[in-house]
Amino acid sequence: MSDDTTTGTTTSATTGTTFDTTTEPVWGALTATPLAEVRRRAAVVDDLTGITPVTVPGAQRLAWNDGGGQSAVWYFAEDGRALLLTFDHEADLNLYGEDEFGPQESFYGGVPESLVALVRDRPENYESLNLTDPDTGRTIHYAGGVFWYDGTRWHVADGLVAYCREEEVDLFGESGFSYCLSPYRFGEDFTPEALAALREKNGRYGSDEERAEDLAALRAAFARHTA
Repeated sequence: MSDDTTTGTTTSATTGTTFDTTTEPVWGALTATPLAEVRRRAAVVDDLTGITPVTVPGAQRLAWNDGGGQSAVWYFAEDGRALLLTFDHEADLNLYGEDEFGPQESFYGGVPESLVALVRDRPENYESLNLTDPDTGRTIHYAGGVFWYDGTRWHVADGLVAYCREEEVDLFGESGFSYCLSPYRFGEDFTPEALAALREKNGRYGSDEERAEDLAALRAAFARHTA
């Protein structure tokens, strides 16, 4: 489903049906952010999380996790497209515990196969475990939310929308979309100073010295990902 920022809806290229995106402000902020800036933020957050970027055939993988079962995974393809997976292990769109390969694979419906190939029959990692087809042995990475960028605009995967409609599931709420994208601060300042201020507000620092040291580390991380 392609995003229309003028109406707040996405429209399926295959079925013509629409899905209201106005209920999720983070979606609007993401779709309004140039992909180069999305990738920069993804690289900085990947760095700050201590995750090593991974190169897969045709794309680079960047990720975030909170250490408690929630994650965001980005694949930035060489041709300018992207795939975003979100996961909340306590949400209704967590199918991993139910070991349901078919429904999980259906979430990727409408996503170009060349992008799905980035997560099909690939090794597992901390953020993305595999579900296995019992008949064929093929695998696919689990995800509660599946979103993709076609080089011009972002889409919500048609298959995910269809599943949520049929099962009466809140797509954005149960995919962990807002929480999993919160570290990237789409629609907000994303600077070392902004992150330090947020950390200070959350009581991370015990002294001015700790804040100064952390701010220096944040500035170094940002500098590593500045063109």
